[in-house]
Amino acid sequence: MKPPGLRTGPTRLESALPFLGYRCTPPLGTSAAVLTGDGTTKTNERIHAAEGRIEQRKRGGGVATTTNKAIQNHAPQMTHSKRRTQIRTRNCLMTAGTCLSVIAGATLAGRAQSASTADQISELQKQNQALQQRLDGLEDLVKKEGLMPSGAPPSKLVSSLSQITISGFAQASYFYDVHHPSTGYDPGYLWNTRVNSFSLNKVKITLASPPAERSGEEWSAGFRVSLMAGEDAPELNSGNSITGFDWLREAYVDLNVPIGKGLNVKAGELISLLNFESGDGGAVNPNFSQGYQWWYTGNGPAAGVQLDYAFTDWLDVKARVDNGLYAGPVAVSTEKAVMGSVGLKPDSKSWVNFVGFGGAGAASLEVDGGSVLGGRQFTDKLGTAFEFDFFHFVPEAASNGNLWSIGGWAWYDFTPKVGLAARADFLDDMDGMGIKGVELGGISGTAITSPDPNGNLSSFTLTLNLRPTPNLKIQPEIRYNLTSYKGGFGGRKDQLIIGAGASYLF
Repeated sequence: MKPPGLRTGPTRLESALPFLGYRCTPPLGTSAAVLTGDGTTKTNERIHAAEGRIEQRKRGGGVATTTNKAIQNHAPQMTHSKRRTQIRTRNCLMTAGTCLSVIAGATLAGRAQSASTADQISELQKQNQALQQRLDGLEDLVKKEGLMPSGAPPSKLVSSLSQITISGFAQASYFYDVHHPSTGYDPGYLWNTRVNSFSLNKVKITLASPPAERSGEEWSAGFRVSLMAGEDAPELNSGNSITGFDWLREAYVDLNVPIGKGLNVKAGELISLLNFESGDGGAVNPNFSQGYQWWYTGNGPAAGVQLDYAFTDWLDVKARVDNGLYAGPVAVSTEKAVMGSVGLKPDSKSWVNFVGFGGAGAASLEVDGGSVLGGRQFTDKLGTAFEFDFFHFVPEAASNGNLWSIGGWAWYDFTPKVGLAARADFLDDMDGMGIKGVELGGISGTAITSPDPNGNLSSFTLTLNLRPTPNLKIQPEIRYNLTSYKGGFGGRKDQLIIGAGASYLF
């Protein structure tokens, strides 16, 4: 590799010498007239002078002519042939001397360049040593201030904190009941239980690590915690009446046990496996308001342990034990409830879950039953879902009762920013135990009351989904509720509620 700034092509002098019949080869790695810059000016001048003399030689004048005249003046007795021989010999000697002078100059210039390069390398080494000293000083300062453990790599705790995500949403709405209930509440209607009023429905914050990665070779762990406040929080949180749990939505440890393909274990306050809709409402659901199935044939979070194993891409099995279907974070009896789920994915666009449960429901109540959930995404724009539930109530001091429900959803996105969703559900309170008299969040005036021993309940909802920005979801909605219970809705048998909700996700 040649030093920077060197020319690799032949100079004019090197090209001219072979023409004259002479060879002048500089030392290996050095080229005459190759150095440019300070310190090489004299060398270049000498080369140009030598080139000029060679040019005169080619034209038959200059040095050769002067030499011939000198020979003629000092040696008139020589023959013509001898004179020619001496002239040619002297010309050769002079040309060779020119080559030697060029070579010597180039060699000296090369040495000067080498000396300059060595000086630059020495200067860079000094700068590198100075930078290293400054870096050592900064590291000593960081260790002294406690920002980095001395003599050890950064703590894994710091690495774990850097992987935690914070997410959630804020949600508000206004809904209007055209029938103006005298109590200000709409019995049986979730979200905006106090109608004709602006509502701050929910503010949810979730802290979570990356989920435990399923593996049959290594252990891994994670966690998830969600807190919620707002008007809807009493119907959603783990235990709004229990000190220390009133803001808690969910909290659990996520663990992978390296068995088979990886056994997933969750322990803590877990959200139910029942229902198609999420308790987060319009922030994630096609409709803003909750359907009746979510409340009457569902259950809130409960403390327990869940095992989850995926046998294949299309078969997943879950098993859970908790304090009770309606117990929440603290057990109300020594009995426990069990719940299991078998999830099937026949293809990439379809899914079906079969859920069964039984055991403690709440104090002096046992509940068992089952649910079937499913859905299909027909296209990128069109999706559907359905839900069927059956609950069997076994109270200690009363007759048994049954409640079943069915519901369906369909949604279509006209554009990425505009969509439409529809929902219909029907609940049959066969023995008057699952719907009548059940208050929402413990709020007086929110229960459906009637002299009838049994009845049914249904709703039809149409929601426009607007997404002006990726984080904002606006949902104008119209909903019609109907019940067979006489006077079930505050003296009426139907409700018409119109309004809109907005959710900002972060």
